[in-house]
Amino acid sequence: MKSELFDKYQKKVVPAMQEKFGIKNVMAVPRLDKIVVNMGVGEAISDLKILETAAEDLAAITGQKPSIRRSKKAVSNFRLKENAPIGCKVTLRRQRMYEFMERLVNVVLPRIRDFNGISRKSFDREGNYSLGVKEQAIFPEIDPTRRDFRAQGMDITFVIKGGNPEKNVEMLSLMGVPFTSLIK
Repeated sequence: MKSELFDKYQKKVVPAMQEKFGIKNVMAVPRLDKIVVNMGVGEAISDLKILETAAEDLAAITGQKPSIRRSKKAVSNFRLKENAPIGCKVTLRRQRMYEFMERLVNVVLPRIRDFNGISRKSFDREGNYSLGVKEQAIFPEIDPTRRDFRAQGMDITFVIKGGNPEKNVEMLSLMGVPFTSLIK
């Protein structure tokens, strides 16, 4: 079973990108490789239960079990020990990646209060796009009224193969990502 977004990418986005940028080979068109969703949980230093609930929330949001991220070195100012659990991460590929992106663009981002689009300036040198979400309550899978709910932010990174920031903005726009307009 293929995602509607993947069908849209193949049938509409690829031909539009080839026409706009004069790309002859279909394989030279930028494509989404993976989406990485990361939650840094600094409070987990003192209470592991916070990390467990954050991991459960991340699993509910992405539909995939997160991996626990551990500290690489000790930092005494933060009371951080080496190899202490401090966050969780999920890497989405193929079907789950397109389903997550579809929900993010069509359901989650419009739920943000006073939402005017996301910034075009969050591309790195390789053309990957990163987006920060202040709290996970904007996802419909999360119940903010439950007793153990804690507002937790997350970073969402779109890893894109075969492009530069200009082409990648165009590709993501054609896939439905609501960027802010350049004119202010």
